[in-house]
Amino acid sequence: MRSLLLFFLFLGYGMGFAQTNDADYARENYKKREVYITMRDGVRLFTSIYLPKDSTRKYPILLQRTPYSVAPYGAEKMKALIGPSAELMRDGYIVVYQDVRGRWMSEGDFVEMRPHIDNKTAGSIDESTDTYDTIEWLVKNLSYNTGKVGMWGISYPGFYASAGLMANHPALVASSPQAPMADLWRDDSYHNGAFMLPHNLGFYPFFTNRTDNKPTQAYNKPFNFGTPDGYKFYLNLGPLKNSLNYTESLGKDPYWKANLDHPNYDDFWKARNILNHHNGIKHAVMVVGGWYDAEDLYGTFKTYQSIEQKNPGINNIFVVGPWVHGGWSRGDGDILGNVNFGQKTSSYYRESIEKKFFNYYLKGQGDNVFAEALMYETGTNKWRNFTEWPPKAAKEKNLYLNANYKLSFEEPQEKKSSSSYISDPSKPVPSSDYITSGMPREYMVDDQRHASRRPDVLTFQTDILNDDVTLAGNIWANLKVSTTGTDADFIVKVIDVYPDDAKDNPNTAKNMKMAGYQQMVRSEAMRGKFRKSVETPVPFKPNKVEDVSFELQDVLHTFQKGHRIMVQIQSTFFPIIDRNPQKFVPNINYADYSDFQTATQTIYHEKKNASFLKVRVLN
Repeated sequence: MRSLLLFFLFLGYGMGFAQTNDADYARENYKKREVYITMRDGVRLFTSIYLPKDSTRKYPILLQRTPYSVAPYGAEKMKALIGPSAELMRDGYIVVYQDVRGRWMSEGDFVEMRPHIDNKTAGSIDESTDTYDTIEWLVKNLSYNTGKVGMWGISYPGFYASAGLMANHPALVASSPQAPMADLWRDDSYHNGAFMLPHNLGFYPFFTNRTDNKPTQAYNKPFNFGTPDGYKFYLNLGPLKNSLNYTESLGKDPYWKANLDHPNYDDFWKARNILNHHNGIKHAVMVVGGWYDAEDLYGTFKTYQSIEQKNPGINNIFVVGPWVHGGWSRGDGDILGNVNFGQKTSSYYRESIEKKFFNYYLKGQGDNVFAEALMYETGTNKWRNFTEWPPKAAKEKNLYLNANYKLSFEEPQEKKSSSSYISDPSKPVPSSDYITSGMPREYMVDDQRHASRRPDVLTFQTDILNDDVTLAGNIWANLKVSTTGTDADFIVKVIDVYPDDAKDNPNTAKNMKMAGYQQMVRSEAMRGKFRKSVETPVPFKPNKVEDVSFELQDVLHTFQKGHRIMVQIQSTFFPIIDRNPQKFVPNINYADYSDFQTATQTIYHEKKNASFLKVRVLN
């Protein structure tokens, strides 16, 4: 997300590996300059410039704009790692960081994901104009620059790179939005209307509305949960409206309050959808993301698709690896939780993809040998190149739920067939089977055996596969459901079931066995009240069969011979998703204890009312 966690992970990277190597290199080879750059409306933005000490040659510029602070402040204080990676730092670039308007040392008013203006008039400003004005100043005032600029950013800075695409300054020749926030309602705050609870509550106490801009007051004190058990904490918190009184920072935070006040996809959120504005882009773009990005998976895929659809002919590269949020920028990328990917995917990306991309477009080094889509296939653990994404060779098929909890590509034939479970919001299904206070980064590959053993989770699975089955592209859940309540959440999980003789790997937890492991491959939620419209929610009519359809986002995963494909369906996934009271209320975020009730949810798998997942099979 606009993730504070990502910020601290970067610091950790800089203070671990970088402290003894990269930090020394940075200090020996770079000097720092701090300036205020004036925008067209007179507002001045604080900018840190890291210049190579060797002034005998010229260098291209790499620019990142951020709401997370360009710290450390002071011309004598240096970042431990300068630029996107140690590899690029050593290649020689002028690297520029800027506090966006209204944040930290920059002047002006901050607006969360400031709306883009397509038809600008005199005096109009947005992130694209601030990007243009910044680049204009840099190329005119930095004495030994080549006149070529590249942009990059991860998460919230990824949004600023994405919004800066439309600056179209002639010096901007390469941009890389990485895990970019794109549509705040669908990305970070709500997934099809289901609120991402620890993801947001863990973030906003840090991302408060600062007016003093004192760099010494870096971040507020860590949020005190009072217990390491997030399940217990959020259950005891009760209805979400209680959060406003829980801490002073949350109660006063306009961004947290905005999330609670706007549960529907209204004009507040629509204005913050940058995907509607990716027009007229003329330079090379490389969108980067991770299959296991719990924060901005939607933003990654939709940003690539938006640029591709609106700007035919430009070089729009797409890179996705087996990474968590920002995982490609640090570490090795060879493991996640109990899953081992067999190779150092992150270091490969930094050296063989990102470095080559910027060096080619900014320095003219190397060859333009980039495939349209460089994707890591999980399950078989290998990189694959495609000329488009999703690959045209992937054929759409329906994976049907069937009687007796069977999953098959064969359509159900029963005249009457359904499965039911009782959903109790006071005893929600845990999103993890271990103790954690927030949203663990590995939850997207976690073992799901704890869920399949619960009576309030429906579990369907195929027979043992006789051949590999590779899914490539997005997945759509198409459910036929009914409920005894007037609202309900439906969470769908696609799972790779390992054989009963699967061997442990070197990173398997001590209390875990990979034999029979149920690895989550993809999951997503739908708040049922939004099944017909994300703008205007409507209640369910109790016991009436209705359609609930939603996208689970893309995968490139091979279910290997000897494995099974499993689908789980449930109505709680706590605390990662806040609880639905299962009673229709205008705004769930202000529901009372009395609104929460049990309900029986029914999923139909009969000839007239077939439930299925539409998948893309690449074999």
